[in-house]
Amino acid sequence: MDWRDTGILLSARRHGETSAILEVFTRAHGRHIGVLRGASSRRLAAARQPGAELDLAWRARLEDHIGTYTVELNRSRAAVAMGDPLALAGLNALTALLSFTLPEREAHPDLYTRTGTLLELLAQPELWPLAYLRWEMALLEEMGFGLDLSQCAATGRANDLAYVSPKTGRAVSRSGAGDWAPRLLPLPEVMLGAGPGDDAEVLTALDTTGHFLAHHLAPSLGEKPLPPARALFLDRLARRARETD
Repeated sequence: MDWRDTGILLSARRHGETSAILEVFTRAHGRHIGVLRGASSRRLAAARQPGAELDLAWRARLEDHIGTYTVELNRSRAAVAMGDPLALAGLNALTALLSFTLPEREAHPDLYTRTGTLLELLAQPELWPLAYLRWEMALLEEMGFGLDLSQCAATGRANDLAYVSPKTGRAVSRSGAGDWAPRLLPLPEVMLGAGPGDDAEVLTALDTTGHFLAHHLAPSLGEKPLPPARALFLDRLARRARETD
């Protein structure tokens, strides 16, 4: 059994003296795990960094075996991430969430493309948080928990949308919320494709998407808690928001 594909490295953990187990999000084969022999060599150092784009060849005697990888580095993103604490935290959040949510060996080509596009923005810290928010909304959609922000769930109208139902993920207008408003989640304009999209607004939006990650998506995966890397990214973003306020 063998295939070739491109992929984004999610994690690399030591295996024996010189090998590593790579977890890679591939375009055609989804989240896939394999052993990389000789991974401790200096030549492969950049290929072991999360976010790296790799050309991969996977081989195993049987399809359900863990198999082995041979890799060639297409693009390393480590230097950009290491130079900016917010970018590094964002990269770690992205790779951790993909590892957390994606079923093994199930292709998600649209999400793969979105992920690659987001990683290309690592060097643009003014764009990264908003792009990450949109990626997180796409992740929820891909996993079957997308938000319906097209119109108010109560009135059917598309104007004055201000809240999201924590149970259904549907938008609710100010007039439609009534006395239920305190129980609803905020719907910042940035989630509707409007508004300034500054750090403070993105943080509010990420609190809303975080509710659906933690209380809808995570329970479907066996009640596992969200990866701590996401909370660290939000903490870094909140710190930058305070510094620029």
